[in-house]
Amino acid sequence: MKNSIISSKIATFEPSGYITAANVNEFKSELLAAVNSQDYTTFLVDMSRVEFVDSAGLMAIVSAFRQAQSLGRQLSLCSLAPSVRIIFELTQLDRIVEIFEDCSAFIRATEQLVAI
Repeated sequence: MKNSIISSKIATFEPSGYITAANVNEFKSELLAAVNSQDYTTFLVDMSRVEFVDSAGLMAIVSAFRQAQSLGRQLSLCSLAPSVRIIFELTQLDRIVEIFEDCSAFIRATEQLVAI
């Protein structure tokens, strides 16, 4: 998984391939470690290279999202492939976790919040 920084308080994660029970532990631990650190307040998971997410992958995202919420932080997703987006829609997680069309949309929304 590739991690990068958009600004001093925004961290991005770029998982790739499949996020399943077979490989979810590394993804979840890296995401939770970042959420729990004092270094960032906003997290973006760029799903553009993710082909499939199973229930374990969904639970990892939900766990990180809930942890971020409990700490007053934001965790969002972007660039979901149609096959991944449908999973979020069927489970209605798209109503809970903010999903952006792409990274540019996330950056525009974040800039608008800062401007307010």
